[in-house]
Amino acid sequence: MSNLFWLTDVQMDRLRPFFPRSHGKPRVDDRRVLSGIIFINRKGLRWCDAPREYGPPKTLYNRWKRWSDRGVFARMMEGLAAEGTEQKTIMIDATYLKAHRTASSLRVKKGGRGRLIGRTKGGLNTKLHAVTDATGRPIRFFMTAGEVSDYTGAAAMLSSLPASDWLIADRGYDADWFRDALKDKGIRACIPGRKSRGKVVRYDKRRYKRRNRIEIMFGRLKDWRRVATRYDRCPKVFLSAIALAATVLFWL
Repeated sequence: MSNLFWLTDVQMDRLRPFFPRSHGKPRVDDRRVLSGIIFINRKGLRWCDAPREYGPPKTLYNRWKRWSDRGVFARMMEGLAAEGTEQKTIMIDATYLKAHRTASSLRVKKGGRGRLIGRTKGGLNTKLHAVTDATGRPIRFFMTAGEVSDYTGAAAMLSSLPASDWLIADRGYDADWFRDALKDKGIRACIPGRKSRGKVVRYDKRRYKRRNRIEIMFGRLKDWRRVATRYDRCPKVFLSAIALAATVLFWL
C-alpha cells in the first residue's frame, strides 16, 4: 500500500528516550510496530485490519495496550512538549468527542460511570480539556464525561499550568475564582466576561484573536478517526490515542 505511514529515523531518535526498557527477549522492530499503531489510530481501523506490512495485528495491539496502560504515549507528548514549547502565552479550551457504541455499551450503571462518558444533547460524549502554547500546540490534556463543565476541567488543570504571562480562554471560563487563581500564579487572564455579568470585564481583544489556534488544534486532532470517535472503553487507552495524535501532528 502506497499510503502507509512510516516513522523516519530522525523521528525515532526523538521518541526512543521515552521507550520502556526491554526486559528479557528483545522487542519486535520498534519502528515497524509504532508506525503501524499510528496508522491504525489515524485511519480508525480495527486492529485485525492492520496492513500486513506492519506485522501481526496481535503484536500491534499488545504493544498499544501495554504501553497505554503504562502511560508511555502520554509521556512522549509531555516530554517533547517540554523541550520545545513557547509558554509565555497559553490557552485553555475543551471539546466534545463522540463515543461509539463499542465504547458506550456498558454492562454497568447507565451513564458510563468510571469510563468518562456522559450524555449531552449530542448523545454520549467524552469531553477533552486542553492547554496549549501560543501557537496552539498542546501541552496538557485532561478528560471528563461529556456533561462536566469547563470549570471542572480548568480546576483540575490549574495546578499543572506552566509558568506563563498570559492565559487566553473564552467566556466559558469567566469565573472570579479562576481569575483569582490565575492572579495568584502570576498569570494575567485574557477572558471576556459573561453577558450575565453586571460589570463589563476588560480584556485584550487583539491578544484574544489568537484563541482560534486552539480550535484549529482540536480540528486537526479530530482528523484522526480514533480520536474524533471514541472506540476505546478504557479512558487511559483513549487518552493515549489523543496523546499519540498530538505527538505526531505537533511535536515530531
